[in-house]
Amino acid sequence: MKTASLKKWIVGAAAACTFFSIGSFAEASTTYQVKQGDTLWKLANTYNVPVLELKKTNAMETNMLYAGKKITIPSAPFTTSEQDLLARLVSAEAKGEPYAGKVAVATVVLNRVASNDFPNTLTGVINEISNGHYAFTPVENGTIKQAATAESKRAAKEAIALKGMSKGSLFFYNPKTSTSKWITSRETVTTIGQHVFAK
Repeated sequence: MKTASLKKWIVGAAAACTFFSIGSFAEASTTYQVKQGDTLWKLANTYNVPVLELKKTNAMETNMLYAGKKITIPSAPFTTSEQDLLARLVSAEAKGEPYAGKVAVATVVLNRVASNDFPNTLTGVINEISNGHYAFTPVENGTIKQAATAESKRAAKEAIALKGMSKGSLFFYNPKTSTSKWITSRETVTTIGQHVFAK
């Protein structure tokens, strides 16, 4: 390779590295100009971030957004692969359950990530082993490997947007099939479809 060509290649490679570094930084935190019709809920779902985190990052005391105002979109708390794992768990655990039940199952996982009593990562919570068994049946029997339904993906995104606004459910069970006396002793938060959600 000639010296002139080598110099061009080095300059081009450096520019490419700079571009990718800037791109990675932009994914971590983005400045966004509010458009007419935008809501915190819409932005939270679009960028896979919690509404409360959007408000906190921008020191917002209300939910009002004004067209033309620039706000900071915080980095998403979970990677694309983690979101897919969550959606696949929801798809397998809440098959046949109403949409609200799917959101609630995803919320249990997110609440566990935030709790000191469980692993502090989404992957760690989903793959946790307790008393020789996985915490979630689909991980145990392998059904979590199946692709998530569109509805389960949407439910996982909604649970992320709602993160921090739930009643704190850490468990769910089907009272018709559960054999655990311990789980039924937990405080019930709500019942959706066939599942009881408790903390």
